Amino acid sequence: MNRRRINSRLRIQFLALLMLMGMGTLGLRLWWIQVAHGAEWTAQLRGSSQATVRIPSVRGEIKDRNGLTLVQNRGSYEVDFYLPEMVKGYRERFGSPPLTEYRATINGMPKDQKEPDIIKIVNGGIIPRLNDLDLARDYNAGKLQRHYRNDTEVPFSYIKDIDFPTMAKFSEHDVGLPGVDIAIKPVRSYVYGALAAHLLGYVGAPDDINREEARKFTFYQGDVEGKSNIEKSMDEYLRGKPGVRYLRRNAKGTIDGVLREDLPKQGANVFLTLDARIQAIAEEALRAVSRGGAVVVDPNNGNVLALASVPSFDPNTFIPSIKAKDWKTLQKDESDPLVNRAISALPPGSTFKLITALAGLRKNLATARYSCGGGVSYGDHFFQCWVAEKHYTHGTLGLMDAIKVSCDSFFYQYGNAAGIQSIDTIGKMLGLGEESGIHLTGEQAGNLPGPEWMQIHHPQERWSQAQTANVSIGQGYTLVSPLQLAMAYVAAANGGICYYPRFVDKVLNQDGSPALDENGKVAVLQTPRVRADLRTELSREQIDLVRKGLWKVVNEDGGTGGRARLKNVQVAGKTGTAQATDRGHKDTVAWFACFAPFDNPKYVVAVMVQGGEHGGSVAGPVATRILERTLAMDEGKFDMQVAWLSPAHKANPFQMIKDVSYAGGNLGAGDEEGADTSQSADAQMASSDATPDVEPEADSQGKVRRRAPAARAVPVATPAPRNFFERLFGVRRQPVSAPTPPLPTRRRGTR
Repeated sequence: MNRRRINSRLRIQFLALLMLMGMGTLGLRLWWIQVAHGAEWTAQLRGSSQATVRIPSVRGEIKDRNGLTLVQNRGSYEVDFYLPEMVKGYRERFGSPPLTEYRATINGMPKDQKEPDIIKIVNGGIIPRLNDLDLARDYNAGKLQRHYRNDTEVPFSYIKDIDFPTMAKFSEHDVGLPGVDIAIKPVRSYVYGALAAHLLGYVGAPDDINREEARKFTFYQGDVEGKSNIEKSMDEYLRGKPGVRYLRRNAKGTIDGVLREDLPKQGANVFLTLDARIQAIAEEALRAVSRGGAVVVDPNNGNVLALASVPSFDPNTFIPSIKAKDWKTLQKDESDPLVNRAISALPPGSTFKLITALAGLRKNLATARYSCGGGVSYGDHFFQCWVAEKHYTHGTLGLMDAIKVSCDSFFYQYGNAAGIQSIDTIGKMLGLGEESGIHLTGEQAGNLPGPEWMQIHHPQERWSQAQTANVSIGQGYTLVSPLQLAMAYVAAANGGICYYPRFVDKVLNQDGSPALDENGKVAVLQTPRVRADLRTELSREQIDLVRKGLWKVVNEDGGTGGRARLKNVQVAGKTGTAQATDRGHKDTVAWFACFAPFDNPKYVVAVMVQGGEHGGSVAGPVATRILERTLAMDEGKFDMQVAWLSPAHKANPFQMIKDVSYAGGNLGAGDEEGADTSQSADAQMASSDATPDVEPEADSQGKVRRRAPAARAVPVATPAPRNFFERLFGVRRQPVSAPTPPLPTRRRGTR
């Protein structure tokens, strides 16, 4: 009996010891967690109780020289899918999500991978509810799957730029779906439609996502980036700084409010040298033709006041993304409205004779006279003068009269006397054969051919007098853009100073201070940039000789530019007609470059028209229209209203244009020079390969079928764990169907 009592006492003592040891271990563990590592767990708890949302930055505005806003921002409501949230919500409501297999390359080796079938999850758990509310839209399921696989951190834009009725429905009905959210984002608005579309450019989704930055946020809303022209070249200044919204999670992990918000900062405003009124005048005048470009420059500083191209497009179609069908339409358009013809390079024809004339004066040929007998022979080829087709000759001419009547025979001989090296020297001083550095994408450098150029590009050919003759009249391999030609005529207008074209005047932060570059210097200086000074090679009298010849072209009878004559204003200029091939299509290219007033030039205008029969009858009237209205506006006699413009487009863009006329007509007439049909250079059209954000068409899996509410996935009841006795004796509980839980409250606060 005593032994039994002793054994019982020992058992009790042993059990007490075990309990004490257990309680001691538990207490030690509590101390370790709550005291020794309390701060660490507290920090983790705080981090799990909030979520962060990256707020997209707001881009700066683009304005003209007078402060008129050309590009601004507007709010756009979008329906976003946060795909990881959807998968998590599906798992909580219905059990394990459906899976799909795909082939991936991991460490250079192909491997089969499994992932949640996001298409089935969306189509089975999200779309039916949206369909009930008539809010479902067709989408591209393939894009959704790729987005989930590659860009998980970034929300998938289900509906972009939703209209007010749709927005009202989302606001009225609590759709109650995990991962579905309405977000307001700043998007670009091109205030005047197609006006200056080739200059302003457009924006789109970035090509690459900064995944390291995206992982810092619970929900990531990315910025857009400039895709072309000013939007692209000035992107680093236009792009602002993003903000952050801190959201509060409750004990269940549901977001139920906003803790605080760091607002995004708007980017700098870009001010152009462009005058929106002159741009509108140029675009209105240029719409008389199908395909062409026009440039207006201030000859006193090189500021570009207008730069127009037709046909055109509306950059708003790219915002927030362009529909696939609209993008295909633009790409298939034979007239290629995305090409900026003002910075495309084509053979300049007789407008190039300005450069040849200056090159000859550099070689002291001011008094040289040459005879026009209808053409000149070089080797086995007879180079005709354009008057040969009219069965007469120009006779013996000096430089000014040769410019006036645009005599090819004179310039064949004059150019060879000057030499190709002198022609190239003057051409390079004027900026021909190289990009101007203007802040526009796709600019073509053109060609300023010579012996060295020939050796590089056509090593099988040798330079000859025949090649020099071709260059002298702006044919052969010579290619010049309207912008380059305008800058060359700037030097003639102002007496010899060659400027770089300026298109961005200044960049100012929102507080009015100048924006700085990465080196801490002012991003854009408001000073003219001088390329060269012809007065180092030529005297003022020699330059005036060429200027007088340009005056004769317009103002004397027999000049080829008589249709550019204006009342009470003396215009000086030069016509040109050339043959070119544009992507296999043969064209006659009409040119006219001019400046006015002659004694005190304020404007230089260069116009190029593809498919124009003659420079004097097609390009000349367009340039005159621009000059006339711009000068009248300066005098307060004309008020050009800047208004919304629809894209310029003609039904038959390749139809030959014989002449252009406007109400009021022209004062003069001129002898129309023709092009040398034996020469046809390949044009260099400005590249338009900027990749926009294209919204693909809905595929078969993304088609929403309007129908009565269908049966949905049934949530799986989670079986309760068996107790000790049930596990020991193999007893199994009878399954009990779980009631369908209510749909979770839609996440708020991420807008």
